[in-house]
Amino acid sequence: MQGVLTGFAVIAVVIVAGYVIGRRGHLGEHGREVLTKLAFHVASPALLFTTLADTDLSVIFSSRLLVTALSTAAMAGVFIAVAVTRRWSVGYTTIGALCSSYVNSGNLGIPIAVYVLGDASLVAPVLLFQLVLVAPAAVTVLDLSGEGDKGPLWRRLLTPLRNPIAVGSLSGVAVSATGLSIPAPVLDPLTLIGNMSVPAVLLAFGISLCGSTLPGRGPDRGPVLLSVALKSLGQPAVAWALAAGVFGLRGAPLLDVVVTSALPAAQNLYTYASAYGVGERLARDSILVSTVISVPVLVVVAALLG
Repeated sequence: MQGVLTGFAVIAVVIVAGYVIGRRGHLGEHGREVLTKLAFHVASPALLFTTLADTDLSVIFSSRLLVTALSTAAMAGVFIAVAVTRRWSVGYTTIGALCSSYVNSGNLGIPIAVYVLGDASLVAPVLLFQLVLVAPAAVTVLDLSGEGDKGPLWRRLLTPLRNPIAVGSLSGVAVSATGLSIPAPVLDPLTLIGNMSVPAVLLAFGISLCGSTLPGRGPDRGPVLLSVALKSLGQPAVAWALAAGVFGLRGAPLLDVVVTSALPAAQNLYTYASAYGVGERLARDSILVSTVISVPVLVVVAALLG
C-alpha cells in the first residue's frame, strides 16, 4: 500500500510544479507546446530506445501478457464501438480508446511494481506490449487520419518508420533481438536525453491544467466518463476474470496482473493528443480522473489479493 501512495505522490509533486510554472508564466506562452514537442520528438524516443535495447524480449511470452493484451483490446473495443455509434472522428476515437486501455506502466507502474509487487521487472511485459505494439499502431492511425494531404500510398505505408515514437521503440527491439552492444559514448547521451521524457510530460500536463475547468464537464463529459469507467473499473475487472477464470492464475501472479491493469491512463497519452491536436481535453481529463480514482482501486486490489 505504501508503494501505491509513494508512486502517486511523486507524480503529483511534478504535476503541481508544472501547474505553478504555468500560473507564473516562467516558460512563456508556448511553454507547454515546447515541452510536449521535446518529449514527443526527442526525449520519449530516446527513452524507449534505451529501455527496450536492454530488455529481455523473452518476457513477452507469458500468460500474464496475454491477459494484459486481451483486457486492453476489450476496453479499447468497447470505446470504439460506442464511438462508431456516436460518429466520433477517427483521431478522437483513437485517443479515447488509448485512455480506456493504455496503462501508466512507466513512471507510475515501475515504482508500484517495486513497492507493491517487489520486482520492477514484473511491469516489463506490459511496458513492452504497449511500446512495441500499441503505441506505434495508435500513432500510425493518428498520422493517417490527420487533416490535409496524406501523400502517395507508399509514403502512407511507411508512416510507422517516420514516427519518432515508433522509430525509438522498434530500434530498441532490434538492438535487443540482435544482441548488439551499444558503446557507452553512444548510449550515455541517449540515456541522459531520455531521462527528460517523464518530467517533461508531467510538467506539460501540469501547465495544461492552468485556467482549465473541472474535469468531466462540457462536450467531452460523456467520452471522459466512459474512458475513465473502462480504464479504472472495467480493465482490472476483466483482467481478474481472465487471469483467475481462464488462465488459472493464483497468488502473486494474479496480483501482478490485476495491479498493472488497474494503473491509470498514462500521461504520455496527453503528449500524443497534443502533438496531433486532437482530443486534448479528453486525454487530459481522462488521465487526471483515472489517476485519482486508481488510488482507492489499487489499495482495494492490494488488500484483497495481496
